[in-house]
Amino acid sequence: MQILVVEDDVQLSASLAEALTAQRYRVDLVRDGESAWERLSAFEYDLILLDVTVPKLDGIKLCQRLRNYGYALPVLMLTARDTSSDKVKGLDSGADAYMIKPFNLQELLAQIRALLRRGQAGSAPTLTWGLLQLNPETYEVNYGRSPIHLTPKEFALLEALLRSGRRVLSRAALVERVWTLPEAPEMDTIKSYIKNLRAKLKAAGAAKDLIETVHGVGYRLKALE
Repeated sequence: MQILVVEDDVQLSASLAEALTAQRYRVDLVRDGESAWERLSAFEYDLILLDVTVPKLDGIKLCQRLRNYGYALPVLMLTARDTSSDKVKGLDSGADAYMIKPFNLQELLAQIRALLRRGQAGSAPTLTWGLLQLNPETYEVNYGRSPIHLTPKEFALLEALLRSGRRVLSRAALVERVWTLPEAPEMDTIKSYIKNLRAKLKAAGAAKDLIETVHGVGYRLKALE
């Protein structure tokens, strides 16, 4: 699970990263709302820990922007403001939960687990992108009515791309999602897998550029018409 921590208190963000990493979460840290928006536009996260008073784009406005753009990932707001009106404002902006600083670490971890479970329970089993359908539970992939037979690694790559949609996945991010560390391939191997995946999609009737290369960055799915 990948968590984005948006917190301008350097000591607190470092402590949160240490605690979350110990729980086997992958953690990215940013110190302002605009940097958070850039990260969220480029990478896939499972949850955001969001301080209300971060600079450049505060937590309330960032959360509103996320919901306006259709991001459904859980948002756990952190703030030193403990009035009812502040809590209402945070929840109304689209936050899923709200914790007052200073908070108990074990309570925070429990909130995170609950939000992640809720997000997984509400997710649809079949991932779709236009005519492309992938079912993680039955291991079936179809384009329209045409079944596509993929290797386990090709299936995992396509699933990662479908979960990210128009957000770019770097080659390093794909390695992180698809391979375990000891077997991590060279970057050229990723290109070969993507090439084979494109060929199988094209054979089933998909556009040859359904998987787009964003040069110097990574891959994403072609925008739907």
